Amino acid sequence: MSFKWVYATPENENITETLQNELGVPEAIAHLLAIRKIDSYNKAKYFFRGGINHLHDPFLMTDMKAAAARVSAAIRGGEKILIYGDYDVDGTTSTSILYLFFKKFGVEVSYYIPHRFNEGYGLNRRAVEYAVEQNIDLLISVDCGITAVEEAAAARRNGLDLIICDHHNVGRQLPEAVAVLDPKRSDCSYPFSGLSGAGVAFKLTQAVTEILGLSKNIPFEYLDLVAVSTASDIVPIVDENRILMSEGLKRINEEPRTGLKALLDIIKMEPGFIDTSNIVFSIGPRINAAGRMGDAEQAVQLLVAENRAEAKAHAHKLEAVNQKRRKADQKATNEANNIISEDYNLDSAAAIILHQQSWHLGVVGIVASRLVDAYHRPAILFSSVNGLLKGSARSIGGFNIYNAISECSDLLEEFGGHAFAAGLSLKPEKLEPFKNQLNEVISNNLSEEDRTPKLQIDYPLDLGIINKRFWKLLKQFKPFGPENLKPVFTCKNVNVVGVPSIVGKGHLKMKLRQNGSGVFDCIGFNMHEYLPQVRNAGKDDMEIAFNLEENHWNGRRTLQLKLLDIQFK
Repeated sequence: MSFKWVYATPENENITETLQNELGVPEAIAHLLAIRKIDSYNKAKYFFRGGINHLHDPFLMTDMKAAAARVSAAIRGGEKILIYGDYDVDGTTSTSILYLFFKKFGVEVSYYIPHRFNEGYGLNRRAVEYAVEQNIDLLISVDCGITAVEEAAAARRNGLDLIICDHHNVGRQLPEAVAVLDPKRSDCSYPFSGLSGAGVAFKLTQAVTEILGLSKNIPFEYLDLVAVSTASDIVPIVDENRILMSEGLKRINEEPRTGLKALLDIIKMEPGFIDTSNIVFSIGPRINAAGRMGDAEQAVQLLVAENRAEAKAHAHKLEAVNQKRRKADQKATNEANNIISEDYNLDSAAAIILHQQSWHLGVVGIVASRLVDAYHRPAILFSSVNGLLKGSARSIGGFNIYNAISECSDLLEEFGGHAFAAGLSLKPEKLEPFKNQLNEVISNNLSEEDRTPKLQIDYPLDLGIINKRFWKLLKQFKPFGPENLKPVFTCKNVNVVGVPSIVGKGHLKMKLRQNGSGVFDCIGFNMHEYLPQVRNAGKDDMEIAFNLEENHWNGRRTLQLKLLDIQFK
């Protein structure tokens, strides 16, 4: 796929030069800081040197004092606590953090993860009834609960204390509970609203530890789980999240907990080189697989395991579930692409909307994302569940799929989500009217320009300035993630050295140099279609877009260019 290159520019063009002089760094580094709105020496110092001591005071979060006091009383009084967590990575890591924290104090604690298909998302009445039946004293919801107004009322009627730890957008009405922790509350003075659900749970452990007068280092034991959550939940890797992510990665690489180490062993991933992308593409999906296929408790069992044999057994179970998920994913992806190639008129379809009764509900969101990447238009995939069509929608950058679906709400049984992803259900007979109406809505609001895939370019870089010092500075931008993405560079007039080839499953591999620069290894994943043009390119005919990264192979570390796009004169 060829992209339209869009160059990022700082809000204030003079900031780059100022930062370059104040920090003594190359123009490229100063420019990368400027486009991240880091416009002063102090902000740059926090960006590069922010650490565990720069975390925000947990008591700045609204209701934190009440939450920490109630939890502390439960710990001191030996009360029964039930943790209710969502079934995704964020929910299971949040649950694991609080479960392990309470276990440390000998508290009688248990957890409840809803079944994705039988119970659905969010705190539900069944769980409240279960808590009452089990004589639970304190129910804590994590990564969910901010819209559970009726469930909170049911808990209150039954004399059950409830604390909500969430990070999602607040609805019209707050649930009535002992405490509602959510940095997105309009009345919350917490300095950073981008925490994951596990991040909020971590802040609770910090506050409780302080009230109990214990070592402030205790909550840091769970930063590995916070990092897994932060990377997997696609929250912004800025401000406090950047510190939590960085410190959590250190723990994973230096001292992984028993459950994570068992999972890493199975996927043959050695601690020491694990970064955000490893979590996003390898660790997170395996933890998430349990919830996608139905029962996310298996993920919690792995994360809280302390015995190696037990952890290994849970890791093997989770990997088996992940293999099942991958098969369902691949089946649905192949069938969706076949339908599109055989029966779909992409010239007239503003969105791709498909239904197959056999598709597993747990993977339709993943497949929809693949279709968005492949065809660069919104996609919705439906499967059949209990007489309804239930589906997941994904969108392209810059187009709000939730708003588009809301304009078709008269045809739906229910829907929810945000700008880039949504869930919805409808009756089978409403599918065709929904397709027509949604395609019309999207056509009226999505221009041809919007349909053109774009690649944001951070800086045009000459290969000759890449040296050890430049790479050392660039590495300090890690960990990467939303709002702090891996920098994308361009380089003009590059020339092939030697013979380019195809390796693996369609990956373009070659060596490049520019003018008198050194020679760089280059890899372009799934870019095999460029091989004929690359082989026939004349001198200085190519301009590349790339990430600069470190390749680890057989104990050696070398810099390489990860190709993202190629343009020819």
